Amino acid sequence: MNKVVLIGRLTKDPDIRYSNGDKKTCIARYSLAVNRSYKRDGEPDADFFNCVAFGKPAEFVEKYLKKGIKIAIEGELRQNTYEKDGQKRSTVEVVAVQHEFCENKATSEAPKDEEYTDVNPEDLPFA
Repeated sequence: MNKVVLIGRLTKDPDIRYSNGDKKTCIARYSLAVNRSYKRDGEPDADFFNCVAFGKPAEFVEKYLKKGIKIAIEGELRQNTYEKDGQKRSTVEVVAVQHEFCENKATSEAPKDEEYTDVNPEDLPFA
């Protein structure tokens, strides 16, 4: 099983591109800063993960996500290998298939998810 769930903030605005050919597919790339739960002195407070989304999830990223927004993503890890200057190199990225906001609009100024635009937060049985 290959499944990863991360909660963090976008480090910059996503890079959006569309594939070539007859059927254009949206491709979104972004970096997510995830706070570490345990930190030793002298170590960084966060880890940075490169993420990519394709198709509808990428269109969601294009429409709603920007630098600083706190999100939860679900996806899988993908290892890519390539050769540069005669040396084999390897990268790992998260292929995100689902995105969810982790803060309300008042806290993060993030737009609401399309499915819940007509819900009044005061009508919810929990806060």
